[in-house]
Amino acid sequence: MESYITLSFLNDFIFCPRSIYFHQLYGSFAETVYKQSPQYKGTAAHETIDERTYSTSAHILQGMEVYSEQYNICGKIDVFDTQKGRLTERKREIKTIYDGYVFQVYAQCFALREMGYAVNEIVIHDLVHNKNYPVPVPENDPVMLAKFEQLIADIQTFDLETTPFTPLLSKCQNCIYNQLCDKSLC
Repeated sequence: MESYITLSFLNDFIFCPRSIYFHQLYGSFAETVYKQSPQYKGTAAHETIDERTYSTSAHILQGMEVYSEQYNICGKIDVFDTQKGRLTERKREIKTIYDGYVFQVYAQCFALREMGYAVNEIVIHDLVHNKNYPVPVPENDPVMLAKFEQLIADIQTFDLETTPFTPLLSKCQNCIYNQLCDKSLC
């Protein structure tokens, strides 16, 4: 049986394909072993979603598990307004809209649509600055859709032992797994 891809792996794989291996390795350990301040701040920013206390309105779905059979991806959405068809991904603080952020909401969009919901609008919300960044729905951005599908193919065919890897100092310095990585430049 082929294992599914989690939503967080999309952004993580772009940052460093090897980080997914280390993330899974640490999966059974206490978070204090591998998490650092940015990860704890991100977790805290999602508390109202995870506890489903963001909204009491029945038309606001929050922290719901989703799965896309087409792309074999699963995870949780942050907020989906079923009346407006608006999918919102919340990030603690946004300095740049990375492709990985867009690909995460694309996966959520596809999963919601497969579940019968109409997703008409996508927004990434910066909690610190209380600012929304609109993201075109996948069918309205064929270049990003093609990059998304290529990323899925790359994840499915990645092999830690055989796939060529070139470390980058700027990424290795910010990787929470750099102490374990035999390719790290740190």
